[in-house]
Amino acid sequence: MDDSSVAGQILDVARRGGAGPVFGLPGVHNLAFWNAGAAPVVVRHEQAAVYAADGWARTTGRLGAAVVTTGPGAANAVAAFGEAAAAHSPVLLVASEIPQALRREGRVRGVLHESRDQAALFAPLAKAVFTPRTPAEVADVVQDAVATALRHPRGPVYVDVPADVLGQPAAPLPPAVAPVVDTPPGLEEAAAVLAGRRVVVWAGGDALDAPDALAALAGHLGAPVVTSFRGRGAVPTGHPSALGLPPHEPEAAALVASADVLLAVGGDLDGMNTRNWTMPRPPRLVVVDAAVPADPPEWTADATATGPLGPVLDGLRALLPPAPAWAPTGLRGTVLDRLRADPATADALTLLDAVEGAGDVVLVCDMAVAGYWVGGYAAVRAPRRLAYPVGWGTLGFGLPAALGAAAAGRPVLAVCGDGGLVMALGELATLVQERLPVTVLVVDDGGYGMLRYDQQRAGHPERGVDLVTPDFTALAAAFGLAATDVASVDGLAPALATAVASGAPHLVRVPARLTPPRTTSPRWNE
Repeated sequence: MDDSSVAGQILDVARRGGAGPVFGLPGVHNLAFWNAGAAPVVVRHEQAAVYAADGWARTTGRLGAAVVTTGPGAANAVAAFGEAAAAHSPVLLVASEIPQALRREGRVRGVLHESRDQAALFAPLAKAVFTPRTPAEVADVVQDAVATALRHPRGPVYVDVPADVLGQPAAPLPPAVAPVVDTPPGLEEAAAVLAGRRVVVWAGGDALDAPDALAALAGHLGAPVVTSFRGRGAVPTGHPSALGLPPHEPEAAALVASADVLLAVGGDLDGMNTRNWTMPRPPRLVVVDAAVPADPPEWTADATATGPLGPVLDGLRALLPPAPAWAPTGLRGTVLDRLRADPATADALTLLDAVEGAGDVVLVCDMAVAGYWVGGYAAVRAPRRLAYPVGWGTLGFGLPAALGAAAAGRPVLAVCGDGGLVMALGELATLVQERLPVTVLVVDDGGYGMLRYDQQRAGHPERGVDLVTPDFTALAAAFGLAATDVASVDGLAPALATAVASGAPHLVRVPARLTPPRTTSPRWNE
């Protein structure tokens, strides 16, 4: 093992920056990573490496890291990198490049895996791109790359290093520069807008960094908390302040609109969460962000406070008098009872009950109808217990992201459809190889169920949506994975609870065709 190489230095800096296991796939140009200290966890596709790093980052709030090889290996990672960008996940992706000795500026000579500008694949998505070409340049930028990914507004960064540089001796790292923390501006202006008014709190994904301060401020103001998809769990379901519903449901939307002020903490006033900004909203808006966002929200704020969220929220609480709770209680139960009584959505609620009864797990959802229900409606008992790819909407996220989430040490329930799982079947091997406590729930509707619904709703022929799907339990057995086949959602609860309690990798398959929830765009205006 050579942990004094450039590759070893990169892995060491990533792990000191918060990464746990580094996920990757070996190739002819990046084998130096496997010779340098603790080897990366081997996945079966480069896309899965970045999804797994993203799953780790979402579950821990720390840096996720992935390494891939040159050319097609790097290109395979782009979709997952885009999902990390849309979700503001702090991910470090390091790719090899062709040997520097073979590179000729401005020319493509047909060297194995060569492309004209590999880094340009990632530039539209990355928070930053780094292309060091010597050991000294790697030492100069690698700490900055990690710090950039973790600095608000967070996001993935891309680094590529020539293959013949990765194995060279590392150059000394420069001293790390401590960040400067300024006094948060805008507190008094924000407090003036909030004072004496009925407040509803909007918790975006960055609010997960300060859940205690958020809950304390909401309780102090008597304010209900509605969350974005990314922010679910910032105030856990069941907390007195938690609404526990997506703002797409009419009762939740009406409650939000009835407030005097929307206090948006931690971002996500985006298209998917606000129905493309048609969601009814209070007449005033106060925005609290950890840093000035790269893209400002569509809605103009009456006041803005920017800085580390814990101190900002505590500062607001100190400036404002306490207020009694003003919103009705029990709204979550009322809405779920309505959905449970509706024949069109009753099976989805049965599935939700089974998921909620499965145990204390991290929920990882794919872009599937079952994932939409769980991602938007299932109880989330604590911060960072849900990963849901609504940012970019990448199908195939569920299983590989669950690998990263489980590597953080908690049991995981991955909720997938049959179409999305087939995109990542190779990661069943990774799951068994790493002995990770992941239960994979496959809700099998024989194809692309959401797209089938779109076609039905539009009165179009059903084309391209009904698929040949494998015998999932036999397939699981081929990977050495325990599997359970359940006849219907009515029998799902005990099967899920048993699988999760085993602590071992397990696949549970259930056939069901579910009606999508109101969080999906075809149903926004119902």
